[in-house]
Amino acid sequence: MSSISFEQELKIRFQHCDPAGIMFYPRYFELFNQIVEDWFSDALHVSFQQLHLEQGLGVPIVRAECDFLRPSRIGDVVRFRLQVAHLGRKSFRLAITVQKGDEVRVRALLTLACVSLGDTLHGAELPEGIRRAMAPYCLEPAS
Repeated sequence: MSSISFEQELKIRFQHCDPAGIMFYPRYFELFNQIVEDWFSDALHVSFQQLHLEQGLGVPIVRAECDFLRPSRIGDVVRFRLQVAHLGRKSFRLAITVQKGDEVRVRALLTLACVSLGDTLHGAELPEGIRRAMAPYCLEPAS
């Protein structure tokens, strides 16, 4: 079974850059969150508003590995590509690649955990509907 990916093009803006016009690396993490939020809404059909406010769940990043291979500059249009590297019961790992044309700029591996947004922020199982919607994006069979 081959997986699909969620892809989105974004323009690097002045707000993302340092004074030299080069993308300031922490801004990638803001854009990773934006891509994840758009993936939930556009592909999984569960908005963060529904997830957080109606279901009382959140999916924070609990581990991040990131390789910054080439700089991005103001005005560049880059493509973010998201796939699920691992899908567990309470967490999932996302592989995100950022490219301009064939040139890979950034590779990230992000582990997100499903948590109850109550006082304790304890781990929670991913709702089955969300797990099913994530399955086509998996690089490996879900566990």
